Amino acid sequence: MKLGLSLGYSGAHLDLPVDLVQRAEALGYDSVWTAEAYGSDAVTPLAFLAAHTKRIRLGTGIMQLAARSPANAAMSAATVDALAGGGRFIAGLGVSGPQIVEGWYGEPWGRPYYRLKDYVAIMRKIFRREAPVEHAGREISLPYRGAGATGLGKPLKSILHMNPDIPIWLGTGNEATVKLTAEIADGWMALGFVPGTLPEFLPWLEEGFRRAEKATGRRKTRADFTIQASVQVEVTEDVRAGLARLKPEVALYVGGMGAREKNFHKDMMIRRGFAEAAERIQELYLAGRKEEAVAAVPDEWIDQKSLVGPPARIRAGYRAWAESGADLLTVRSRQPAAIEVMAEAAGLTREDAA
Repeated sequence: MKLGLSLGYSGAHLDLPVDLVQRAEALGYDSVWTAEAYGSDAVTPLAFLAAHTKRIRLGTGIMQLAARSPANAAMSAATVDALAGGGRFIAGLGVSGPQIVEGWYGEPWGRPYYRLKDYVAIMRKIFRREAPVEHAGREISLPYRGAGATGLGKPLKSILHMNPDIPIWLGTGNEATVKLTAEIADGWMALGFVPGTLPEFLPWLEEGFRRAEKATGRRKTRADFTIQASVQVEVTEDVRAGLARLKPEVALYVGGMGAREKNFHKDMMIRRGFAEAAERIQELYLAGRKEEAVAAVPDEWIDQKSLVGPPARIRAGYRAWAESGADLLTVRSRQPAAIEVMAEAAGLTREDAA
């Protein structure tokens, strides 16, 4: 299993840990991943990192669909890929949630399933430059012919001769969108994936592969597809304290990231057997009792989706992830020690490692 490094969101000030990324590259990490919410964007930091690294792949985890048109997403991906020397960019996409889509970007939530499908199809047409781009989709069409159109829109082909095979991965988690991911994407940023859950998702993936073969006439299998899992890593001698430090993020996502009636993170916690805790966290968080919401996060939930403790405990816990069926595990940590111990656990070796 390969390792990636996830840089997460920026806070009030942009803090891009270039030294940490360079160390991960030296240790043999496969990729580095950036994200966006409603502050810094996911693409620009990768352009900066491309200039300060040599081989590590550069992935967006994720570019939000509402943040840019599919044409702009394709242009951004192709530009950074070209600047990085080609073959290094991974276009990771996701829909975000209605609060951000409508509240921040001013776009309609619409039908995310069909928006994903149209978005990926348009990006692939742009990458391949086989003809001026036309697409008659259920959510997105090119040229635009909707309300307010002049009728002068013209199909165009990219001026830049870009890498035609830039991989597109999707961040999805429910049955319909996981099937769609297996059908149209090159990889899956698996939301809610922890060791032991692949059997739950595998029938959905296999159905997506069957749909891809039916649509294209070309056989698609698990070998043609990358599953990316993600784990928070915290090196500490005090396991309980380490788990506690990861609880505020869970309380934010389960309690406040999304509406009361539509919160994927809460739904996933319920699916994993923590229904009572999930309801309690949301209730407390939305009531403004955030500290109590944090305290309501069970240690067991954090431990299930994280690697926390002394190096020996992390190495032991890593084995379950290595056997989980994922192909790539992204490490979410700013600790140099975490980057090192995970490289050791995965048996990474590089001649240029210090």
